Amino acid sequence: MTTVTTEDLKALFARIAEAMEREKDRLCELDGVIGDADHGIAMELGFTAAAKAVSELDTTAADPTLVFNTAAKSFLNAVGASSGPLYATALMRAGAVAKGKSTLNDDDMVEIFAALAKGIQDRGKAEVGEKTMVDAWAPAAAACRTARDQGLSLADCFAAALKAGQAGAEATKDMVAAKGRSSRLGDRALGHMDPGAASAVVVIACFHDHFM
Repeated sequence: MTTVTTEDLKALFARIAEAMEREKDRLCELDGVIGDADHGIAMELGFTAAAKAVSELDTTAADPTLVFNTAAKSFLNAVGASSGPLYATALMRAGAVAKGKSTLNDDDMVEIFAALAKGIQDRGKAEVGEKTMVDAWAPAAAACRTARDQGLSLADCFAAALKAGQAGAEATKDMVAAKGRSSRLGDRALGHMDPGAASAVVVIACFHDHFM
């Protein structure tokens, strides 16, 4: 059984921020085809702000809920539009799952992962098949929970999540967008991966890599 501390969570946010910095240009390129070419910048700004804010928390006083809530507030302050409220809601939901816990175990992390996905879906009012980040997050969370129900380790749960998230993101190439700016393009969005789904896979991959 894994024991996840506030230090582990701080390191996870640092990992995500570094990954977004690496992937920023690719995400902007994807967004340039069906959006306004700034998704990578927004995600880098948001997670960099979140990572910096949580890194400054006093470990002796901070608990997992404070880490997630601090990340949520910082992300929203850095990214006011589109993905900002989505990830802020997701991180607040994660904080609610962790409430009252000083450390987190495997089951807690699976529930937190599910809460992130549900927060994004609820705030965005999106369903699978509408060419959004939900197309990666929802199947990833479902696969993660199924793996845990089968008694698999946290590492295996996140491996299943990553595989499902990647497949979900890939599937957005064959979808016509129903939400956001890309919905105006109609069939012209076909053949292009949704940038939100692509960035979701980056986050999911960080969970996978961090808990291998």
